[in-house]
Amino acid sequence: MTTTEEPALQFPLVRECPFSPPAEYRQIREEAPVTKVRTPEGKQMWVVTRHEDVRQVLNDRRFSANRFHPDFPVLVEGGNALRNRPESERSMIAMDAPEHGPARRAVLGEFTVRRMEQLRPRIQQIVDELIDNLLAGPRPADLVEALSLPVPSLVICELLGVPYADHEFFQEHTSRLIKRTTSAEGRREAFETVRAYMGDLLAKKEAEPTDDLLGRQIVKLREEGTYRRDALVSLGFLLLVAGHETTANMISLGTLALIENPEQAAAVKADPGRTLDAVEEMLRYFTIVDAATARLCVEDVEIGGVTIRAGEGVLAVGLAANRDPEAFPDPDEFDIERGGRHHVAFGFGPHQCLGQNLARMELQIVFDTLLRRIPDLKLAVPVDELPFKDDASIYGLYRLPVTW
Repeated sequence: MTTTEEPALQFPLVRECPFSPPAEYRQIREEAPVTKVRTPEGKQMWVVTRHEDVRQVLNDRRFSANRFHPDFPVLVEGGNALRNRPESERSMIAMDAPEHGPARRAVLGEFTVRRMEQLRPRIQQIVDELIDNLLAGPRPADLVEALSLPVPSLVICELLGVPYADHEFFQEHTSRLIKRTTSAEGRREAFETVRAYMGDLLAKKEAEPTDDLLGRQIVKLREEGTYRRDALVSLGFLLLVAGHETTANMISLGTLALIENPEQAAAVKADPGRTLDAVEEMLRYFTIVDAATARLCVEDVEIGGVTIRAGEGVLAVGLAANRDPEAFPDPDEFDIERGGRHHVAFGFGPHQCLGQNLARMELQIVFDTLLRRIPDLKLAVPVDELPFKDDASIYGLYRLPVTW
């Protein structure tokens, strides 16, 4: 990946305001929507910023998701240390066709709308119990600790069959993984620790398969003669990390959006039928994983009038795409009436987020319950004193002090 002109910008960029993308996103999208930038390692890659172009990249098989390839763009310093691992450890997020389809279909049935609806009563119970504890506790309270983190952590633990007693352990290590400031050695250590934990857990389930996602996968794959522990470790690792970090941060940011937009919060409270529309707008507006859709071009492709050559890295910038005025009129306005379900907060194409049905339902239940049970929820500190995750690959809040 070489060029005769050194790009001026280095990615990833940091948000200066929780409610706005980096200013450079708009400039790039308007002036050079497909342009080259520098990675933290000093290499070069393309960034794609228009909604239409981002969807094209994510849905085109000529852009590989294989993070094990030596030319795959790395967006955190030292991130390349994790790709020098056996290919047998690849999870579906790093697979291309034809391997990706069967791997995804093997677990897709666990995340259908129907199966997720079966979880609704239990998720509602979890949310109600946590809000009971919140209301009984001192004020102000940290909503991240009291609600945002425990809801998705409890849900994903029960779904996978991971003991919730271990949640502090895996949260500590996964938070190190997603911090851009973590050293290469620290990132490798956290990665190895969580994988070893998942391997030990699967060894126990192999002896006595449990009625949960991991246990059912063991039984199913054994019957098919395709069971490999390292492959299921990779799947469990992916679901555990993605299943709590993303939803936890969306609960925090979504709650902040409702507090800062009381008229829209009142509209949702008056008509819970609007909650899912509000959730879609929160997902679009914040796009917390805007730098996760990196790809490697494996065949020359023209995107937005620019030719990207085989062997060059590409980043499809979801946050820039979700603020594209060509796709979303007045994109910087938070508007629950928008109906913008064509956002790319969950990605697009064959790698679109597997757990999006679960995430939407968790968010719907949390916001409906919060608005009903604590209608006067408010910030306990000014917005500019909130600790946002400017140093993390998944945007969010470290703490959200609230009172009522």
